[in-house]
Amino acid sequence: MTMRTKSAFAASMAAFTLVAASPAAHAEAAASRAAACPLVFGHGGYPTGASPWTRDQVRQPNNLRAVNDQKTWGADGVEGDVQLTKQGTKAVMWHNTSTNGLTGVTKNIPDIWWTAGSDNLRDRRIARGPYAGEQVYTLRQWLDHVRSRGLVALLEVKPEAKALLSSTAYATAAWKEISDPIKERQASQRILVYSQDSWIQAELARRHPGLLKGSEGRWTDSVGWEEPPPAWSGNVSRWQSVLAQAPKSVMTNYPKEYRAWLSGKCG
Repeated sequence: MTMRTKSAFAASMAAFTLVAASPAAHAEAAASRAAACPLVFGHGGYPTGASPWTRDQVRQPNNLRAVNDQKTWGADGVEGDVQLTKQGTKAVMWHNTSTNGLTGVTKNIPDIWWTAGSDNLRDRRIARGPYAGEQVYTLRQWLDHVRSRGLVALLEVKPEAKALLSSTAYATAAWKEISDPIKERQASQRILVYSQDSWIQAELARRHPGLLKGSEGRWTDSVGWEEPPPAWSGNVSRWQSVLAQAPKSVMTNYPKEYRAWLSGKCG
């Protein structure tokens, strides 16, 4: 084989190698371009339609067992609900406006004390659903447990707290109950805050400007929650469309199923 023939052969082999390697190289390049997987925030389904409280099974991750489940299901963070007891004396983790779903006489959360009285909130227990027997926790207790499980804390300050947070008589104590636990932990724990009430949201922006949820925890489900829970598969089209927009994080009622569905779809 002449020198020119050898050179041509070498060039041909190099070209063949490049062509042969192209599919793998293409796959590697595609993988490097894949969007980063979003953080997954576990939520808790609440029924839609008329009189939803009659079907509510208290699935929100406001208690320690529920937080543990979210971790087991693959969540990176959990969304919890902050309310205030009478006169803004204690920030507690509970979703419903009233004690519906708890033992004892039904009363609105802002109308009862944390520890005082026979109908206090601390001594009640969840009366139905997967977390029956669990208690209501304070914001500090909940934040500490969420941190112990290595999860991000996403706090929704419920609209029911507005009356106390805006009260001339109780606002100072009420905001202290919410803000102090956050400030005490924010240097060592990732905490995000928001509210669906516009006034509370504006106050959170002023008091905790670096912790606002913003575009974090984007809602990704399309199926309206009922009891028993609808099939997760009804969410797939919406999950796909949201993922295509490369969100930093998403919030779902189906963290276990979403995590399994997400596998292999992002980097």
